[in-house]
Amino acid sequence: MIDTRRVKERWRRCDVMARDFPMALLLTVVPLLPEFQGNGTQIGDLPTRPYDALAILVVALECLPLTVRRRWPIVCVALVSIGFALDQVFAYHSLGGTALPFALVSAGAHLRRGRRVTMVLLSLAYLGFAYALDRAGGQEGPADHALFYLSMVLAWGVGAWLRNTRAAEAERRRHVAEATRTAERTRIARELHDVVTHHVTAIVVQAEAARYLTAAPDRLDEILGAVTDTGRRAITDLRHMLDVLDPGHDSDAETPATGDLRALVEQTRQAGQPVEFTEEGTAAEPSGGAHFVIYRVVQESLTNALKYAHGAPTAVRVRHGEQAIEVEVANDGTGSRSGSPGGSGRGLAGLRDRVEALGGAFSADRQADGGFVVRAHIPTGAAEPAVDERATSGVAGAWRTS
Repeated sequence: MIDTRRVKERWRRCDVMARDFPMALLLTVVPLLPEFQGNGTQIGDLPTRPYDALAILVVALECLPLTVRRRWPIVCVALVSIGFALDQVFAYHSLGGTALPFALVSAGAHLRRGRRVTMVLLSLAYLGFAYALDRAGGQEGPADHALFYLSMVLAWGVGAWLRNTRAAEAERRRHVAEATRTAERTRIARELHDVVTHHVTAIVVQAEAARYLTAAPDRLDEILGAVTDTGRRAITDLRHMLDVLDPGHDSDAETPATGDLRALVEQTRQAGQPVEFTEEGTAAEPSGGAHFVIYRVVQESLTNALKYAHGAPTAVRVRHGEQAIEVEVANDGTGSRSGSPGGSGRGLAGLRDRVEALGGAFSADRQADGGFVVRAHIPTGAAEPAVDERATSGVAGAWRTS
């Protein structure tokens, strides 16, 4: 059996002139058949002239230029117009006259430069054609010539409409592609921020603490071991993220499960931050979006606690409900600012974006005692969208972003 898809694909790969040639050849051959001779367009009411050798040349001049109608539209419409004028003046009245509307539509659709000049020249040429037809004995009046002219203008207009439609569609696709690229770059930036900032902040805090433990070898060894473990986790997370971003990677993007929150809390404790972790309810099977965002909320909040409230008691509470998952991370603000680098301003803003994209609610507020509290409420059935095109919103007056 013939594979139609393969045939279509090969046909699309052919040069545009090769694809236009069959129609041009068909329009050339059909008018030369005896049963079709003299049955074409007739302007001027001149008596139809029998076909001769010149008729073959005129028909070929009318139709064969359609082969280049998309490659060189101005050449096509000029040759076809000359052939049509000869056809009518010599009164062959060939069916090949139908090539003129095709040529005009193609010119209107594919001509890129000199469109107005071409329209003016074709209009002047039509006036010369009408005069030549009248000199040859044509009986058409001004109204008839005007009607035919308007029909040709309509053909050009159809081509111009096709051109504008294609241009609008190309512009729409360009905007969609640009928005998709921007959203993808934003997503990658968020992932890099979440992974790198958390681990590097923990390493910096632990390294700062190690400077004061030279007199306690056991404690120093413990701190350095924690730094090593944190670095290894950072490398593992980065490799996993790069695998997910690799278009040739087979595995799906696995998201952190809720159980990993305990490991996250333990890592923060090793960095010297006292963290109390409370989990209420039974965690449902990971659905991807909601659990992943909850993990990122806790991760970013603990990172900020390490940076701006180092040593302050921090409480992490996660409650699993039937309709939603709620998370709260709070500290009393009694700690000190660590020596870690300042924030980029995108951490909490990115969290708000993610939570709201799932139909949830997010807040980050200063408490009366000087501490900070971050809260997130996410529906359990939410799934993270593949492309997030939401604009990043600021978190004014909230926790200093990482």
